[in-house]
Amino acid sequence: MGIMLLTLYVDDILLVGNNLEMIEATKEWLTSVFEMKDIGEAKYVLGVEIIRNRPKRFLGISQEAYIEKVLEPFRMHYSKPVNTPVEGFNLES
Repeated sequence: MGIMLLTLYVDDILLVGNNLEMIEATKEWLTSVFEMKDIGEAKYVLGVEIIRNRPKRFLGISQEAYIEKVLEPFRMHYSKPVNTPVEGFNLES
């Protein structure tokens, strides 16, 4: 048993879960009912970047690209970025 979330936006489906067999079975059923193709792991969804580090069991999201797009019309996209510290988080190490 496991948990799985299916999100649908227009013609894009995103499956997320903790049981790979359940995800594969769902994709198989969806493919048999609808004309679709699997384009692999999501890297961006609705402008949000998905960051994974499987060895560290880390899953995060980033809106950096969206923020840069919002700042550009105000000529603030060259501003110096500053990290927001999160306790216990270090993706590089």
